[in-house]
Amino acid sequence: MVAEKKKVDFTEGKIFFKVLLFVLPIVATNLLQTFYNAADMMVVSLSSEVNAVGAVGITGSFINLIVNVFIGFSVGANVVVAKCIGANDGEGVKKAVHTSLIIGFLFGVIGAAVGIAVSRPLLSWMGNTGNLLDLAVKYTYFYFAGVPFLALTNYLMAIFRAKGDSKTPLVVLSLAGLLNVVLNLFFVLVLKMSVEGVALATAIANFASFIVLLIKLMRAKDDAAFSFKNLKIDKSALKEIVFVGFPAAVQNALFSISNILVQSSIVTVNNNVCPPDVKYQPVVNGCSAGSNLSGFVYTSLNAVYQGAITFTSQNIGANKPKRIYGVMGSCCALVMAISVPLGVGIFFFREPLLALYGVTTGAAGSLEKIAFEAATTQLTYVGLTYFLCGFMEIGSGVLRGLGRSMQSMIISLIGSCLLRVVWLLTAFPLNPTLEMIYICYPVTWILTSITLFACAFFILRKMIKHGRGW
Repeated sequence: MVAEKKKVDFTEGKIFFKVLLFVLPIVATNLLQTFYNAADMMVVSLSSEVNAVGAVGITGSFINLIVNVFIGFSVGANVVVAKCIGANDGEGVKKAVHTSLIIGFLFGVIGAAVGIAVSRPLLSWMGNTGNLLDLAVKYTYFYFAGVPFLALTNYLMAIFRAKGDSKTPLVVLSLAGLLNVVLNLFFVLVLKMSVEGVALATAIANFASFIVLLIKLMRAKDDAAFSFKNLKIDKSALKEIVFVGFPAAVQNALFSISNILVQSSIVTVNNNVCPPDVKYQPVVNGCSAGSNLSGFVYTSLNAVYQGAITFTSQNIGANKPKRIYGVMGSCCALVMAISVPLGVGIFFFREPLLALYGVTTGAAGSLEKIAFEAATTQLTYVGLTYFLCGFMEIGSGVLRGLGRSMQSMIISLIGSCLLRVVWLLTAFPLNPTLEMIYICYPVTWILTSITLFACAFFILRKMIKHGRGW
């Protein structure tokens, strides 16, 4: 049985305040992670490479493609561990924890190898050339070297959150983030490194996070405690983790593919407005800076998504599906309370914030002005409308917590990913502007959110009618 003193119970009591208390540390964790990632771009802008910010930014969709495939299974670990806790299945918790960490290590190693192997050809296919391509490839080589530790860190965080502990990841990642910033400054300003310096700093910080989180889990006093002697794959746990995690991994991968197409379209716009002999790539650098700032909004919303998964999983494990209506309502309220003020604040203060990335207003018609306007366009169409993405994430998280990860994947891929790709392949070539790229985001978020919530309500009604949960 799960030790009662250590178990955090989300199946009783007022839902909103429990969701709030659970989500806030994750929000802080995600915002700090995003800040430290932003620090990578801010510090690298101080290097001698004029396209360093663009090189780091343009690799994001490609890195996410590889990483999300293998880390996406951590969603399965979260759901299965939380479900076992909700059902007071101590033996199931132990098996799920150790199985998921083995999966995390194996997938991390595979992800690193694949990422290094395909970096140059894929980044070149996206339209990157010359100095920008060389810097981007160098950055990815160093980044992927640390992906095994990044994967294990994500699986460990999923386990802690499934237990209801969102504070431990906050503390550990905060300290690791500080280490990352210090190493960034050391490698770039002292050792005069560029993109490889910030990537190496990230890899070291991920390794430190993994070690500390593993030690914390080894010292846990509940059924989720880690022990090397219990480190083996349980077939039943593996089956459940894969059942939930595989659709999440596929969905993340295909979303990343659509984002690669977005990034390739941005390069097209850049090439249309700049002479081929210009070294500085203003649209790429501006969009990278804007996207990095918008990331603060997205990562805060992702915390609510994590809450939706954990609360839904525990309540389904406890056979209390009616409480999930309250989970959805609470999560939607938190999305609005977090994303709207944050998005508006970033947009209002965009000029000083973008200057931290080396993107300034500049004179009319200058490359600097083009970069600033590109960043503003990104923040207008994406940053200010991210609450719509938050609703979509809640619908997806609830369905996964209900054990319907496949339905979540199919709806999300058709409603958001596929429509986005179709838009970029048909409408964008007719009017190749940044506005035409970014308008597809809020439109597809709305359509997908409506469908996901409709599906969740339908499934809940069936569960309540038949008197069963999972």
